[in-house]
Amino acid sequence: MSDPLWTLDAFVEACAGRKQGDVRADITGISIDSRSLQPGDAFVAIKGDRLDGHDYVAQALEAGASLALVAESRLASLPEDGRYVVVDDPLEALRQVGRAARARTEARIVAVTGSVGKTGTKEALRLTLEKSGKVHASVASFNNHWGVPLTLARMPQDTEFGVFEIGMNHAGEISPLVKMVRPHVAIITTVQAVHLEFFESVEKIAQAKAEIFDGLEPDGIAILNRDNRQYDLLRFLATTAGVSHVQTFGETSACDSFLENVASYPAGSSVDASILGREITYKIGAPGKHHVKNSLAVLTAVVALGGDLAKAGLALDAMRPPKGRGEVTRLPFPGGEVNLIDESYNANPASMRAALAVLAEAPVKRPGRRIAVIGDMRELGPDADRLHAELAGPIEEAQVDAVYCAGPHMRSLWQQLPHDLKAHYSEEAKDLEDPLLNDIRPGDVIMIKGSLGTKMGPLVDALKKEYPPADDTAAA
Repeated sequence: MSDPLWTLDAFVEACAGRKQGDVRADITGISIDSRSLQPGDAFVAIKGDRLDGHDYVAQALEAGASLALVAESRLASLPEDGRYVVVDDPLEALRQVGRAARARTEARIVAVTGSVGKTGTKEALRLTLEKSGKVHASVASFNNHWGVPLTLARMPQDTEFGVFEIGMNHAGEISPLVKMVRPHVAIITTVQAVHLEFFESVEKIAQAKAEIFDGLEPDGIAILNRDNRQYDLLRFLATTAGVSHVQTFGETSACDSFLENVASYPAGSSVDASILGREITYKIGAPGKHHVKNSLAVLTAVVALGGDLAKAGLALDAMRPPKGRGEVTRLPFPGGEVNLIDESYNANPASMRAALAVLAEAPVKRPGRRIAVIGDMRELGPDADRLHAELAGPIEEAQVDAVYCAGPHMRSLWQQLPHDLKAHYSEEAKDLEDPLLNDIRPGDVIMIKGSLGTKMGPLVDALKKEYPPADDTAAA
Protein backbone atom coordinates (compact mmCIF):
# COMPACT_ATOMS: atom_id res chain seq x y z
CA MET A 1 0.00 0.00 0.00
CA SER A 2 1.43 3.37 -1.00
CA ASP A 3 1.85 6.21 1.48
CA PRO A 4 -0.97 8.76 1.62
CA LEU A 5 -0.48 12.14 -0.03
CA TRP A 6 -1.06 13.75 3.38
CA THR A 7 -1.52 12.29 6.82
CA LEU A 8 -4.51 13.87 8.51
CA ASP A 9 -2.38 15.51 11.18
CA ALA A 10 0.06 16.99 8.65
CA PHE A 11 -2.80 18.35 6.53
CA VAL A 12 -4.56 19.97 9.50
CA GLU A 13 -1.30 21.50 10.69
CA ALA A 14 -0.45 22.80 7.22
CA CYS A 15 -3.75 24.62 6.77
CA ALA A 16 -4.00 25.71 10.43
CA GLY A 17 -7.52 24.32 10.66
CA ARG A 18 -9.58 22.45 13.22
CA LYS A 19 -11.32 19.13 12.83
CA GLN A 20 -15.06 18.77 13.21
CA GLY A 21 -17.01 15.54 12.84
CA ASP A 22 -15.69 12.03 12.33
CA VAL A 23 -12.50 12.96 10.49
CA ARG A 24 -10.03 10.08 10.77
CA ALA A 25 -8.78 9.01 7.35
CA ASP A 26 -5.54 10.11 5.77
CA ILE A 27 -5.72 11.94 2.44
CA THR A 28 -4.94 10.33 -0.91
CA GLY A 29 -5.63 13.34 -3.14
CA ILE A 30 -6.98 16.88 -3.21
CA SER A 31 -9.95 18.05 -5.28
CA ILE A 32 -11.90 21.25 -5.84
CA ASP A 33 -14.48 19.59 -8.15
CA SER A 34 -17.05 17.20 -6.67
CA ARG A 35 -17.68 15.70 -10.13
CA SER A 36 -14.16 14.35 -10.56
CA LEU A 37 -13.41 13.70 -6.89
CA GLN A 38 -12.02 10.27 -6.02
CA PRO A 39 -12.68 8.44 -2.72
CA GLY A 40 -10.05 9.53 -0.21
CA ASP A 41 -9.62 13.02 -1.65
CA ALA A 42 -9.85 16.10 0.52
CA PHE A 43 -12.46 18.41 -1.01
CA VAL A 44 -11.55 22.10 -0.84
CA ALA A 45 -14.64 24.32 -0.95
CA ILE A 46 -13.33 27.28 -2.96
CA LYS A 47 -15.60 30.21 -3.74
CA GLY A 48 -15.12 31.27 -7.37
CA ASP A 49 -16.60 33.94 -9.59
CA ARG A 50 -19.60 31.78 -10.54
CA LEU A 51 -19.71 28.83 -8.16
CA ASP A 52 -19.13 28.26 -4.46
CA GLY A 53 -17.65 24.91 -3.50
CA HIS A 54 -19.64 24.94 -0.25
CA ASP A 55 -22.76 24.26 -2.33
CA TYR A 56 -21.22 20.91 -3.35
CA VAL A 57 -19.87 19.70 -0.02
CA ALA A 58 -22.68 17.20 0.49
CA GLN A 59 -22.04 15.62 -2.95
CA ALA A 60 -18.30 15.48 -2.25
CA LEU A 61 -18.78 13.73 1.10
CA GLU A 62 -21.26 11.31 -0.47
CA ALA A 63 -18.70 10.55 -3.20
CA GLY A 64 -16.21 9.44 -0.56
CA ALA A 65 -14.20 12.54 0.27
CA SER A 66 -12.01 11.95 3.30
CA LEU A 67 -12.95 15.43 4.48
CA ALA A 68 -14.14 18.83 3.28
CA LEU A 69 -12.01 21.92 3.90
CA VAL A 70 -14.63 24.58 4.60
CA ALA A 71 -15.03 28.16 5.80
CA GLU A 72 -16.12 28.80 9.39
CA SER A 73 -18.71 31.28 8.07
CA ARG A 74 -20.44 28.57 6.00
CA LEU A 75 -20.37 25.77 8.56
CA ALA A 76 -23.95 26.27 9.76
CA SER A 77 -25.30 25.69 6.23
CA LEU A 78 -23.49 22.36 5.78
CA PRO A 79 -24.62 18.83 6.73
CA GLU A 80 -24.28 18.40 10.49
CA ASP A 81 -22.80 14.92 10.25
CA GLY A 82 -20.05 15.95 7.78
CA ARG A 83 -16.30 15.39 8.03
CA TYR A 84 -14.71 18.84 8.13
CA VAL A 85 -11.52 20.74 8.59
CA VAL A 86 -12.61 24.28 9.35
CA VAL A 87 -10.63 27.41 8.42
CA ASP A 88 -11.31 31.10 7.83
CA ASP A 89 -10.65 30.96 4.06
CA PRO A 90 -10.37 27.65 2.19
CA LEU A 91 -8.40 29.17 -0.72
CA GLU A 92 -5.82 30.67 1.64
CA ALA A 93 -5.70 27.34 3.48
CA LEU A 94 -5.02 25.62 0.14
CA ARG A 95 -2.14 28.05 -0.42
CA GLN A 96 -0.78 27.13 3.01
CA VAL A 97 -0.95 23.42 2.16
CA GLY A 98 0.83 24.18 -1.13
CA ARG A 99 3.62 26.00 0.69
CA ALA A 100 3.94 23.08 3.12
CA ALA A 101 4.15 20.65 0.19
CA ARG A 102 6.95 22.71 -1.35
CA ALA A 103 8.80 22.90 1.97
CA ARG A 104 8.75 19.15 2.63
CA THR A 105 10.08 17.99 -0.75
CA GLU A 106 13.63 17.83 -2.10
CA ALA A 107 12.37 17.95 -5.69
CA ARG A 108 14.07 20.04 -8.34
CA ILE A 109 11.46 22.52 -9.59
CA VAL A 110 10.95 24.26 -12.95
CA ALA A 111 8.36 26.97 -13.62
CA VAL A 112 7.21 28.07 -17.09
CA THR A 113 5.54 31.26 -18.23
CA GLY A 114 5.25 33.13 -21.53
CA SER A 115 2.72 34.63 -23.91
CA VAL A 116 2.59 31.47 -26.02
CA GLY A 117 3.62 27.86 -25.49
CA LYS A 118 3.32 27.50 -21.71
CA THR A 119 1.22 24.34 -21.68
CA GLY A 120 3.08 22.62 -24.51
CA THR A 121 6.41 23.38 -22.85
CA LYS A 122 5.11 22.17 -19.49
CA GLU A 123 3.97 18.90 -21.07
CA ALA A 124 7.30 18.46 -22.86
CA LEU A 125 9.12 18.98 -19.55
CA ARG A 126 6.93 16.38 -17.88
CA LEU A 127 7.59 13.92 -20.68
CA THR A 128 11.36 14.44 -20.75
CA LEU A 129 11.96 14.53 -17.00
CA GLU A 130 10.00 11.29 -16.48
CA LYS A 131 13.03 9.53 -17.98
CA SER A 132 15.15 10.74 -15.06
CA GLY A 133 12.88 10.42 -12.01
CA LYS A 134 9.44 10.80 -10.46
CA VAL A 135 7.69 13.85 -11.93
CA HIS A 136 4.79 15.89 -10.62
CA ALA A 137 3.30 18.40 -13.08
CA SER A 138 0.24 20.63 -13.26
CA VAL A 139 -2.67 19.11 -15.17
CA ALA A 140 -4.37 20.92 -18.04
CA SER A 141 -3.70 24.66 -17.67
CA PHE A 142 -3.82 24.91 -13.88
CA ASN A 143 -1.73 28.07 -13.88
CA ASN A 144 -3.72 30.69 -11.95
CA HIS A 145 -4.44 31.79 -8.38
CA TRP A 146 -6.09 28.47 -7.49
CA GLY A 147 -4.45 26.15 -10.05
CA VAL A 148 -0.89 26.73 -8.83
CA PRO A 149 -1.56 26.16 -5.10
CA LEU A 150 -3.73 23.14 -5.97
CA THR A 151 -0.90 21.65 -8.03
CA LEU A 152 1.56 22.30 -5.20
CA ALA A 153 -0.75 20.76 -2.60
CA ARG A 154 -1.04 17.63 -4.76
CA MET A 155 2.76 17.17 -4.99
CA PRO A 156 3.89 13.96 -3.23
CA GLN A 157 6.76 14.28 -0.79
CA ASP A 158 8.98 11.90 -2.79
CA THR A 159 8.67 13.89 -6.05
CA GLU A 160 12.03 14.27 -7.78
CA PHE A 161 11.05 16.84 -10.43
CA GLY A 162 8.21 19.36 -10.20
CA VAL A 163 6.89 21.14 -13.30
CA PHE A 164 4.64 24.19 -12.89
CA GLU A 165 2.91 26.43 -15.41
CA ILE A 166 2.30 30.01 -14.29
CA GLY A 167 -0.02 32.31 -16.18
CA MET A 168 -1.36 35.83 -15.90
CA ASN A 169 -3.39 38.50 -17.65
CA HIS A 170 -2.68 41.34 -15.21
CA ALA A 171 0.48 42.70 -13.64
CA GLY A 172 1.19 41.38 -10.16
CA GLU A 173 -0.35 37.93 -10.67
CA ILE A 174 2.81 35.88 -11.25
CA SER A 175 4.85 37.13 -8.29
CA PRO A 176 2.78 35.59 -5.44
CA LEU A 177 2.44 32.31 -7.33
CA VAL A 178 6.11 31.88 -8.11
CA LYS A 179 7.01 32.72 -4.51
CA MET A 180 4.98 29.66 -3.53
CA VAL A 181 6.56 27.44 -6.19
CA ARG A 182 10.16 28.62 -5.56
CA PRO A 183 11.63 27.09 -8.76
CA HIS A 184 15.27 26.24 -9.35
CA VAL A 185 14.73 26.96 -13.07
CA ALA A 186 12.41 29.53 -14.65
CA ILE A 187 11.55 29.55 -18.38
CA ILE A 188 9.97 32.43 -20.30
CA THR A 189 9.01 30.98 -23.70
CA THR A 190 8.34 34.33 -25.39
CA VAL A 191 6.67 37.69 -24.86
CA GLN A 192 4.12 38.77 -27.45
CA ALA A 193 1.18 41.15 -27.92
CA VAL A 194 -1.42 39.40 -25.77
CA HIS A 195 -3.73 40.74 -23.03
CA LEU A 196 -3.22 44.24 -24.47
CA GLU A 197 -6.60 45.16 -23.04
CA PHE A 198 -4.86 45.14 -19.64
CA PHE A 199 -1.38 46.42 -20.61
CA GLU A 200 -0.13 49.65 -22.17
CA SER A 201 2.55 47.92 -24.26
CA VAL A 202 4.40 44.69 -24.97
CA GLU A 203 7.18 45.99 -22.70
CA LYS A 204 4.69 46.09 -19.83
CA ILE A 205 3.79 42.47 -20.59
CA ALA A 206 7.49 41.60 -20.42
CA GLN A 207 7.73 43.25 -17.01
CA ALA A 208 4.78 41.20 -15.79
CA LYS A 209 6.29 37.96 -17.13
CA ALA A 210 9.59 38.87 -15.45
CA GLU A 211 7.86 38.54 -12.08
CA ILE A 212 8.78 34.86 -12.42
CA PHE A 213 12.27 35.86 -11.31
CA ASP A 214 10.88 37.00 -7.94
CA GLY A 215 10.55 33.45 -6.65
CA LEU A 216 13.64 31.88 -8.22
CA GLU A 217 15.73 29.99 -5.67
CA PRO A 218 19.21 31.33 -4.82
CA ASP A 219 21.63 30.32 -7.62
CA GLY A 220 18.57 29.53 -9.77
CA ILE A 221 18.69 29.65 -13.55
CA ALA A 222 16.55 31.76 -15.89
CA ILE A 223 16.13 30.38 -19.42
CA LEU A 224 15.26 33.07 -21.99
CA ASN A 225 14.38 33.19 -25.68
CA ARG A 226 17.19 35.22 -27.25
CA ASP A 227 15.26 35.62 -30.52
CA ASN A 228 12.42 37.44 -28.77
CA ARG A 229 12.33 41.24 -29.14
CA GLN A 230 11.95 41.59 -25.38
CA TYR A 231 15.10 39.58 -24.61
CA ASP A 232 17.28 42.55 -23.63
CA LEU A 233 14.59 43.88 -21.29
CA LEU A 234 14.01 40.44 -19.75
CA ARG A 235 17.74 39.93 -19.23
CA PHE A 236 17.99 43.33 -17.55
CA LEU A 237 15.01 42.53 -15.32
CA ALA A 238 16.55 39.16 -14.41
CA THR A 239 19.76 40.88 -13.35
CA THR A 240 17.80 43.51 -11.41
CA ALA A 241 15.98 40.70 -9.59
CA GLY A 242 19.31 39.20 -8.54
CA VAL A 243 19.38 36.30 -11.00
CA SER A 244 23.03 35.44 -11.57
CA HIS A 245 22.61 32.58 -14.05
CA VAL A 246 20.86 33.23 -17.38
CA GLN A 247 20.88 30.67 -20.20
CA THR A 248 19.52 31.42 -23.67
CA PHE A 249 17.89 29.47 -26.48
CA GLY A 250 17.21 30.37 -30.11
CA GLU A 251 18.12 29.88 -33.74
CA THR A 252 21.69 31.22 -33.81
CA SER A 253 24.98 30.05 -32.33
CA ALA A 254 25.02 33.17 -30.12
CA CYS A 255 22.61 31.26 -27.87
CA ASP A 256 23.64 28.75 -25.20
CA SER A 257 21.27 26.23 -26.82
CA PHE A 258 20.54 26.59 -30.53
CA LEU A 259 19.14 24.92 -33.63
CA GLU A 260 21.54 23.52 -36.21
CA ASN A 261 19.09 21.83 -38.59
CA VAL A 262 15.35 21.17 -38.71
CA ALA A 263 13.39 18.91 -41.04
CA SER A 264 9.60 19.17 -40.69
CA TYR A 265 7.06 16.51 -41.64
CA PRO A 266 3.28 16.24 -41.12
CA ALA A 267 3.41 14.74 -37.63
CA GLY A 268 6.41 16.60 -36.24
CA SER A 269 10.05 17.52 -36.80
CA SER A 270 13.55 16.06 -36.77
CA VAL A 271 16.03 18.36 -35.05
CA ASP A 272 19.79 18.71 -34.78
CA ALA A 273 20.72 21.06 -31.94
CA SER A 274 23.43 22.12 -29.56
CA ILE A 275 22.28 22.13 -25.93
CA LEU A 276 24.74 23.93 -23.65
CA GLY A 277 27.59 22.77 -25.87
CA ARG A 278 26.36 19.18 -26.30
CA GLU A 279 25.28 17.97 -29.75
CA ILE A 280 21.98 16.09 -29.92
CA THR A 281 19.60 14.80 -32.60
CA TYR A 282 15.97 14.14 -31.71
CA LYS A 283 12.44 13.96 -33.08
CA ILE A 284 9.40 15.88 -31.84
CA GLY A 285 6.05 14.13 -32.24
CA ALA A 286 4.05 17.35 -32.62
CA PRO A 287 4.04 19.62 -35.69
CA GLY A 288 5.05 23.27 -35.62
CA LYS A 289 8.15 25.41 -35.45
CA HIS A 290 7.08 26.76 -32.06
CA HIS A 291 7.43 23.27 -30.58
CA VAL A 292 10.90 23.02 -32.11
CA LYS A 293 11.99 26.33 -30.61
CA ASN A 294 10.56 25.56 -27.18
CA SER A 295 12.18 22.11 -27.17
CA LEU A 296 15.50 23.94 -26.82
CA ALA A 297 14.29 25.52 -23.60
CA VAL A 298 12.97 22.16 -22.41
CA LEU A 299 16.25 20.31 -22.97
CA THR A 300 18.23 23.18 -21.45
CA ALA A 301 16.06 22.93 -18.34
CA VAL A 302 16.49 19.14 -18.18
CA VAL A 303 20.26 19.61 -18.02
CA ALA A 304 19.94 22.44 -15.48
CA LEU A 305 17.76 20.22 -13.26
CA GLY A 306 20.21 17.33 -13.41
CA GLY A 307 18.22 15.13 -15.80
CA ASP A 308 19.51 12.87 -18.57
CA LEU A 309 19.76 14.83 -21.84
CA ALA A 310 19.96 11.83 -24.18
CA LYS A 311 16.90 10.15 -22.66
CA ALA A 312 15.04 13.46 -22.70
CA GLY A 313 15.71 13.87 -26.42
CA LEU A 314 14.35 10.40 -27.14
CA ALA A 315 11.23 11.14 -25.08
CA LEU A 316 10.20 14.09 -27.27
CA ASP A 317 9.23 11.71 -30.07
CA ALA A 318 6.26 10.69 -27.90
CA MET A 319 5.04 14.27 -27.58
CA ARG A 320 1.52 14.86 -28.90
CA PRO A 321 -0.38 18.14 -29.06
CA PRO A 322 -3.32 18.03 -26.63
CA LYS A 323 -6.96 18.58 -27.56
CA GLY A 324 -7.56 22.17 -28.57
CA ARG A 325 -3.83 22.92 -28.80
CA GLY A 326 -2.83 21.47 -32.14
CA GLU A 327 -4.29 17.96 -31.97
CA VAL A 328 -4.47 16.51 -35.48
CA THR A 329 -7.27 14.06 -36.31
CA ARG A 330 -7.96 12.16 -39.53
CA LEU A 331 -11.64 12.25 -40.42
CA PRO A 332 -12.92 9.56 -42.83
CA PHE A 333 -14.64 11.27 -45.75
CA PRO A 334 -16.37 9.96 -48.88
CA GLY A 335 -13.64 9.53 -51.46
CA GLY A 336 -10.74 10.10 -49.06
CA GLU A 337 -10.19 11.80 -45.72
CA VAL A 338 -9.96 15.25 -44.13
CA ASN A 339 -7.25 16.27 -41.68
CA LEU A 340 -8.47 18.42 -38.78
CA ILE A 341 -6.06 20.58 -36.77
CA ASP A 342 -7.76 21.51 -33.50
CA GLU A 343 -6.35 24.80 -32.16
CA SER A 344 -9.66 25.86 -30.64
CA TYR A 345 -8.56 26.26 -27.01
CA ASN A 346 -7.41 29.88 -27.24
CA ALA A 347 -5.79 32.47 -29.51
CA ASN A 348 -3.66 35.58 -29.64
CA PRO A 349 -1.72 37.11 -32.55
CA ALA A 350 1.43 35.07 -31.88
CA SER A 351 -0.32 31.72 -31.44
CA MET A 352 -2.53 32.43 -34.48
CA ARG A 353 0.58 32.93 -36.60
CA ALA A 354 2.08 29.73 -35.20
CA ALA A 355 -1.10 27.79 -36.03
CA LEU A 356 -1.13 29.19 -39.58
CA ALA A 357 2.51 28.10 -39.93
CA VAL A 358 1.51 24.56 -38.91
CA LEU A 359 -1.27 24.68 -41.53
CA ALA A 360 1.31 25.82 -44.09
CA GLU A 361 3.48 22.78 -43.35
CA ALA A 362 0.57 20.33 -43.73
CA PRO A 363 0.75 18.46 -47.04
CA VAL A 364 -2.35 18.77 -49.19
CA LYS A 365 -3.44 16.28 -51.82
CA ARG A 366 -5.31 18.24 -54.48
CA PRO A 367 -8.11 18.99 -55.04
CA GLY A 368 -7.90 19.28 -51.23
CA ARG A 369 -7.30 22.73 -49.76
CA ARG A 370 -5.77 24.41 -46.75
CA ILE A 371 -8.71 25.90 -44.86
CA ALA A 372 -8.39 28.34 -41.96
CA VAL A 373 -11.45 28.64 -39.70
CA ILE A 374 -10.59 31.45 -37.31
CA GLY A 375 -12.44 33.39 -34.65
CA ASP A 376 -11.86 36.58 -32.71
CA MET A 377 -8.80 36.96 -30.51
CA ARG A 378 -9.91 38.51 -27.22
CA GLU A 379 -8.26 40.92 -24.74
CA LEU A 380 -6.39 42.95 -27.38
CA GLY A 381 -7.71 46.36 -26.39
CA PRO A 382 -7.92 49.30 -28.83
CA ASP A 383 -5.51 47.65 -31.30
CA ALA A 384 -7.77 44.63 -31.77
CA ASP A 385 -9.04 45.47 -35.27
CA ARG A 386 -5.54 46.27 -36.55
CA LEU A 387 -4.07 43.06 -35.08
CA HIS A 388 -6.82 41.01 -36.72
CA ALA A 389 -6.34 42.71 -40.10
CA GLU A 390 -2.59 42.02 -39.93
CA LEU A 391 -3.29 38.28 -40.13
CA ALA A 392 -3.80 38.72 -43.89
CA GLY A 393 -0.03 38.48 -44.42
CA PRO A 394 0.48 35.20 -42.48
CA ILE A 395 -2.58 33.73 -44.25
CA GLU A 396 -1.03 34.51 -47.62
CA GLU A 397 2.35 33.12 -46.52
CA ALA A 398 0.67 29.90 -45.36
CA GLN A 399 -0.85 29.46 -48.85
CA VAL A 400 -4.32 29.14 -47.36
CA ASP A 401 -6.99 28.41 -49.97
CA ALA A 402 -10.14 29.33 -48.02
CA VAL A 403 -10.84 31.35 -44.89
CA TYR A 404 -13.87 31.23 -42.59
CA CYS A 405 -14.07 34.07 -40.05
CA ALA A 406 -16.18 34.49 -36.91
CA GLY A 407 -16.52 37.51 -34.64
CA PRO A 408 -16.80 41.29 -34.92
CA HIS A 409 -13.04 41.90 -34.89
CA MET A 410 -12.48 39.33 -37.63
CA ARG A 411 -14.49 41.57 -39.94
CA SER A 412 -11.35 43.74 -40.16
CA LEU A 413 -9.44 40.76 -41.53
CA TRP A 414 -12.31 39.71 -43.79
CA GLN A 415 -12.20 43.11 -45.48
CA GLN A 416 -8.47 42.67 -46.18
CA LEU A 417 -8.73 39.21 -47.73
CA PRO A 418 -8.65 38.64 -51.50
CA HIS A 419 -12.07 37.68 -52.86
CA ASP A 420 -10.97 34.15 -53.84
CA LEU A 421 -9.98 33.33 -50.22
CA LYS A 422 -13.30 34.40 -48.69
CA ALA A 423 -15.37 31.34 -47.82
CA HIS A 424 -17.79 32.63 -45.18
CA TYR A 425 -18.03 35.30 -42.46
CA SER A 426 -20.39 35.40 -39.49
CA GLU A 427 -20.65 37.32 -36.24
CA GLU A 428 -20.84 34.07 -34.23
CA ALA A 429 -18.86 30.87 -34.64
CA LYS A 430 -21.96 28.64 -34.53
CA ASP A 431 -23.14 30.16 -37.79
CA LEU A 432 -20.08 28.78 -39.59
CA GLU A 433 -21.08 25.17 -38.95
CA ASP A 434 -23.46 24.58 -41.86
CA PRO A 435 -21.37 26.41 -44.51
CA LEU A 436 -18.24 24.54 -43.40
CA LEU A 437 -19.87 21.10 -43.36
CA ASN A 438 -21.41 21.73 -46.78
CA ASP A 439 -18.16 22.93 -48.34
CA ILE A 440 -15.44 20.48 -47.27
CA ARG A 441 -14.08 17.96 -49.75
CA PRO A 442 -11.69 14.98 -49.60
CA GLY A 443 -8.07 15.99 -49.09
CA ASP A 444 -8.85 19.19 -47.18
CA VAL A 445 -6.75 20.22 -44.17
CA ILE A 446 -8.83 22.31 -41.78
CA MET A 447 -7.34 24.39 -38.96
CA ILE A 448 -9.77 25.80 -36.38
CA LYS A 449 -8.62 28.47 -33.92
CA GLY A 450 -9.96 31.33 -31.83
CA SER A 451 -10.11 32.66 -28.30
CA LEU A 452 -12.02 30.51 -25.85
CA GLY A 453 -14.82 33.05 -25.61
CA THR A 454 -15.34 32.93 -29.38
CA LYS A 455 -16.49 29.30 -28.99
CA MET A 456 -14.69 27.65 -31.89
CA GLY A 457 -14.54 24.29 -30.10
CA PRO A 458 -18.10 23.27 -31.07
CA LEU A 459 -17.04 23.47 -34.75
CA VAL A 460 -14.41 20.82 -34.03
CA ASP A 461 -17.04 18.69 -32.31
CA ALA A 462 -19.45 19.14 -35.22
CA LEU A 463 -16.88 17.89 -37.75
CA LYS A 464 -16.03 14.88 -35.60
CA LYS A 465 -19.72 14.10 -35.13
CA GLU A 466 -20.43 14.29 -38.87
CA TYR A 467 -17.31 12.30 -39.80
CA PRO A 468 -16.40 10.20 -36.74
CA PRO A 469 -12.71 9.24 -36.67
CA ALA A 470 -11.92 5.57 -36.16
CA ASP A 471 -9.71 6.68 -33.26
CA ASP A 472 -10.71 10.08 -31.89
CA THR A 473 -7.10 10.80 -30.94
CA ALA A 474 -5.48 9.46 -34.10
CA ALA A 475 -2.65 11.82 -34.96
CA ALA A 476 -2.11 12.46 -38.62
